[in-house]
Formats: sequence, structure tokens, C-alpha cells
Amino acid sequence: MEKILLQIAAELKVRPAQVTAAVNLLDGGATVPFIARYRKEATDGLDDIQLRELESRLGYLRELEDRRAAVLKSIDEQGKLTPELRQAIELVPTKQELEDLYLPYKPKRRTKGMIAREAGLEPLADKLFADPLLEPAAEAAAFINAELGFADAFAVLDGVRDLLSERWAEDAALVKTLREWLWAEGLFKSKVMDGKDVNNPDVAKFRDYFDYDEPIRTVPSHRALAVFRGRTQEFLDAKLVLDEEVVPGQPTLAEGRIATHLGWRHGKRAGDELIRKTIAWTWKVKLALSLERDLFSRLREEAEKVAIKVFSENLRDLLLAAPAGKRVVMGLDPGIRTGVKVAVVSDTGKVLDTHTVYPHEPRKDWEGSIHALGRLCATHGVNLIAIGNGTASRETDKLAADLIKRIQQLAPGTHIEKVVVSEAGASVYSASEFASKELPDLDVSLRGAVSIARRLQDPLAELVKIDPKSIGVGQYQHDVNQSELARTLDTVVEDCVNSVGVDLNTASAPLLAQVSGLSSAVANSIVRWREANGRFLNRKQLLDVAGLGAKTFEQSAGFLRIRDGDNPLDLSGVHPETYPVVEKIVTAAGRPVHELIGNSDVLRKLRPELLADERFGAITVKDILAELEKPGRDPRPDFKVARFNDGVEDIKDLTEGMVLEGTVSNVAQFGAFVDLGVHQDGLVHVSQLSNKFVTDAREVVKTGDIVKVRVLEVDLSRKRISLTMKLDAAPVPKGAARGDNSYRPPARGERGAGGYSAGGASNRGQADSPSAMAAAFAKLKR
Repeated sequence: MEKILLQIAAELKVRPAQVTAAVNLLDGGATVPFIARYRKEATDGLDDIQLRELESRLGYLRELEDRRAAVLKSIDEQGKLTPELRQAIELVPTKQELEDLYLPYKPKRRTKGMIAREAGLEPLADKLFADPLLEPAAEAAAFINAELGFADAFAVLDGVRDLLSERWAEDAALVKTLREWLWAEGLFKSKVMDGKDVNNPDVAKFRDYFDYDEPIRTVPSHRALAVFRGRTQEFLDAKLVLDEEVVPGQPTLAEGRIATHLGWRHGKRAGDELIRKTIAWTWKVKLALSLERDLFSRLREEAEKVAIKVFSENLRDLLLAAPAGKRVVMGLDPGIRTGVKVAVVSDTGKVLDTHTVYPHEPRKDWEGSIHALGRLCATHGVNLIAIGNGTASRETDKLAADLIKRIQQLAPGTHIEKVVVSEAGASVYSASEFASKELPDLDVSLRGAVSIARRLQDPLAELVKIDPKSIGVGQYQHDVNQSELARTLDTVVEDCVNSVGVDLNTASAPLLAQVSGLSSAVANSIVRWREANGRFLNRKQLLDVAGLGAKTFEQSAGFLRIRDGDNPLDLSGVHPETYPVVEKIVTAAGRPVHELIGNSDVLRKLRPELLADERFGAITVKDILAELEKPGRDPRPDFKVARFNDGVEDIKDLTEGMVLEGTVSNVAQFGAFVDLGVHQDGLVHVSQLSNKFVTDAREVVKTGDIVKVRVLEVDLSRKRISLTMKLDAAPVPKGAARGDNSYRPPARGERGAGGYSAGGASNRGQADSPSAMAAAFAKLKR
């Protein structure tokens, strides 16, 4: 364990004592958010990023130690564990190298090399390799044994070949050398499989990889995963090759490397040809495919890490997107034949009304839809409209614009905004067990509209109800390790929820379940307690909840907020365990708590070191003072709305040179996708993000950002839109900014929401008269 702690400390560039403290806390059941926020004293300020890396490496190194112990035991039981081998195994730093060392001793089915060894051919093999001057056929004659399967000299020499090639292929040092050399020099090459119709749309998606090669060590994540997907779908062949011209009868580069490692070279001696053929056999039969498999696994693993990192960072940006806050919102879930589903929610997220309108084909009831929506706006005081970005999104956005225009004509001064929001995952939520419990009286089709409205009010609170993998901000998310993806995304959700804090009296069970220390069972118990006893008045009442003990209280209490409670500190991020420190602060300042909160002038005059004690040091006191200065501060940005251009509703409406405003919907290493409101996101290639060199798109933008872009190129056949954020730059040659990726984000409406039924209230009656609507808004205005 000491070795693990020292290694992690070296990797993170921190002191071993910091790592030891963090590991002790993690092993004791503490969560990363809790340690990062409330145990800075113990870890000397390790942040959540360092702690997540520490947690991940701790798991890997512990697994490595367990496997190391198992390998040592297995070899020892075979009676083959020498002091030198033990030392090599104990020093090996990775699982891959450990398995390389174990390979010769790993129990396996009987091989040709084993058969040759059992037949007594090992002395001959050693002799012929040690002295190439010997005549192989003559030496082999003495080892002929038909009963054991070696009826003549040719069979004996084949046995020698099998025995030596197996030995060399299990040489850990040789395998490691070749593996690293191939990683440095090998080419990752793909081509379209023979017989495939390149005009088939499914095959054509991979046209960038029909004749492609690149040094394997430099292949970007998105290209690697694209090729692997094409290979899985049997559209592409992928191989690891070397940039060499193979001459028949001459050793290849790889064979030369093996010969060098063995200390052998061809001297035209009697036994040299046997050794040359054995080396060639070792490479072609024993090593080439296994090393290709190893390096493809390494490439995939590294590509998956990048893809998962991209997904997690996009998810973090989406969860921490600006909340519209306490505003009455109308959610519109667009549809064509099934109608536009409508839900109005109060400023606390309560469903006030639902409806279905049919402004599009086949009914084309535009006027009736306008009046029905206007009536809902007037009745409930709607001041924000959220429009899902699925099928008919742009048409529904136009409907909302017409509605707002008419409302402002009838009731000047009335301010209503409209926003197109991502509805990814809305259909998953609508059909979920939680949605059926939360909205039992609503049809599945209308629950999506509720979700769309609520995610504008508070993206974090609504999106935690949905499996992160269904939110749709990933790059090749279905091609990566699903368990690792799920684990990483879960930690992102946990970190985001705890960085913002949760209102104990309004949070849903899924949101509470993401709070540090709270399980789903305890979260449900909190909701049941609330329903039975009313709102929480103070944090201490948490201890009355069934299943919530002292340890859970310690981990969770600081992240739970109570508005208008008994203690003003319960609305802050000050942990209850440090309330005695606040009492010291109150005494030192000579003012009550309610006068201290937000009072920068008084708080900044206090000296933390004078208020510290043995349990809570100066670091903790500084944090408390900062929290009192800005209690419960929301780390999320202010709410802004992107303005889509009028008359731009379809990819066909775009022209080169057009300047537009849009919302960043997804970020990958190679660029950022921007929603322009035309059903298909455009790509700003990484080279077009800034006038300075950019290696990663996230250096410039993040998901949810509102940006201005210029259209560089529109490829209608492939549904690709190339954009630039360098608005003043000279035009780019056609095709130069498209990039070489085969990744295309789903077109708007591909989320699977087509399963919505046409339920909900109909709009067959007469719409309210214009004068009645004007009167309603006049009343609302008063």
C-alpha cells in the first residue's frame, strides 16, 4: 500500500501525506465532493479533479497488486519462481507488462512447442541455435521418433521451429520492445472491404477511410473510433502495417528487430537458414497478429478515454448551463401530424396546464394554435417559451415568434422570450418509471413538453432525471466501454449537483440521490418525510429521516439548502459541523449572523488564523468567511438567449458568407457543433475557432455557449455545414474547413420522439376572439 501511495503522489505531483489522507477518507466512506469541499485541512487543498484522478489510479493500482499476487502464487506453485523472476514481477508497472511476464507460465492448452519439448527436442533446439555451423538435418537424425510424432528429420526440425518460436514469442523483453517500436513506427491503415457498394449510404459514411493511413501513435480519437466502427460493421478492413518494401527472401524490418534482440545475424552458415525461417515464423505466426491486436486495443482504449472525456466535459457544461430561474415557462414539444404538445409550468416547476395544437400538416390550424397558446400565456403569465429542437422545431419556433409578435401588438410592453432547447433524452424521461410517478395524470406525449419547459428553468434539476448517456452530447458514445462511460458520467453528475447545491424542500428524489452521501433509498425517504411532515425547517431534521444516520448527515448536510428556515446558515454552504466556528466569527465581529451574511466590509477584516483551532484550521475558516460573504452562490452563468435569423429554417436556406448566431450543442477535439435552428448542426473545425492555434476546441468554446459564426460551405448531399468563428478572416478555399471526420451529430428529430402519441386536449372549438385575448393581456399587464 505504501508503494501505491508513493506512486500516486509522484504522478499527481503532491506530497505522500496528502495522498494518504485522501485514501483514508475515501476508504472511510467519504465522497470526493465532501473531501474536496470540507476536508481541505486534511488533504492540504486537493481539489475535485485531483481527487477523481487519485480515486481512479487507486483502483487501477490496487487491481494491479491483486493480480501481481495471483501471478506470483501461480508461478510459485509451479516451482518456477526464481528470485530474478520475482523481482521482475514485483517491479513491473502495468497490467500489460505483468501479463507479458506471466505468459510463459500461464496455464494453456497443449501447443506444438510443448509437444516438441515433451519429445525431448529442446536440447537439439538449443544446440542448433547456439552453433549455426552445425548441419541441422544431420543433427536431427538422432531425434527421430515416429511414436512421438516425429517420423523423419523434417518433422524434427519443424518441432525445433515450433519450440524456438514459442519461446521467443513469450520473451517479455522482446515483446515489449516490438510493441513500443510498432507504436512508434506503425501505420494504422484502412480500406473499403472488397465487394462493398461504395454508393450505399451506410457504406458511404466511411468514405474518408476507404483509402486511409496514419501513424498509429498520432491517430485522433474520432478517426480511430470511426475506423473501428466501420470494421465492426464490416465496411472497412483495418490493419497495422509498416512503411517498407518487402523483398521476397529478405528479412522484414520486424524480423530484423527480432534477430537483433536474439543476437543473431545471417552468416551463410549451415544452420542459419533454419534460424532465419524460424524468426520469420515467429513474426508472422506468433507475434504479428497478437501485437496488432494489442496495439489496436491500446489505440481503442486511448480513443475511448478521449471520447469519454469529451462526453463528460460536454455533460458538465450542459448540466451547469445557465438556469432561466423562477419564471413561468411554456414548453413546446414540436411535431407534425401528431401536433405540438404544450405544457405550462409555474416558476417552481409545477404543471399548470397542458394542451396540443396542430399548426402544421395536415390540419394547418395556425390561427387556432396562435389563439390557444395566447390564451395559455394570458391565463398563467407565461414569460418564457421553451421549444424542443426535434422534428418541426424550426416551424414551431416560427409559430412562437408569431405568437410573441401578436401578444406585443395586443398588449404593448409584455415581454416574452423564446428559446430552442435540446430535447435529447426527453422521450426517455417521458417513458420512465419516475416520470409516471411524478406526472401520473399526464399522457406520455405531454410529459416531454413538461421536461422541455423545466430544463430551461433549471437544466441541472431536470437532466439528472435522465440517464446521462441519453442526453446526446457524446462523440461515438455507443462505441466506447459502457461501464467506464457510465462511471465517469455518474461522477460528473455528482460533482455538478454538489457544486451547485440542492434545495432540500423542492428537490426531486433523482436530484437528491446525486447529493454526496445520499443513496436512492435515502433520497426517497427524504421525499416521503417531506410529504408526511411538511417542509424541512433546519438541517438537523434530516436525522429524523429513516435510514439517514450520522455518517450520511456528515457527507450530505453541507450540500443541502433550506430557504426561509430556522437558521440562515442552512441556506449556505457552511457545514453544520462548523457552526461553532461561525459562533466565534459572530463574537469576533460583534454582530449577529444575519448582519454578517453578505457583509464584505466586516468579514474581510477578520483574521482566519485567529479563529482557527485544532479541529478547523485557517483553510477551513477562510472557506467559511468566503461562503458568508456570498452565501449559496450559484456557480452557473447568467441566462442568455440565442437569436436565430428570420427566414433561415432549413439547411437549404444557408448560403456561403452568411453570418448567424447559434448555440454550441456539442464539442469534440476536432471542433464544435453549432445549432443554427436548421435541423442540422454546423461544424466549426478546430482550425476555424480562433485566429490563434487551438489544439482542443474546449479551449475556446463549451456546450451551451452562444456564438456568432459565418457559413463557409454547405454540402447538401452529405448534410454538412462548415462554419467559422473567424468572422473577419479571408474566405477559406472550398472544402478546407470541413475537416476529415466522419462523425455527424443526429439531425434534429432523430432522438426517437416520434413514438409520442397524439393524446392531449384537442383544439377543435372556436378560438378566443382577438378582442378577448387583448383583454386578457391587458388584465395580466395590470
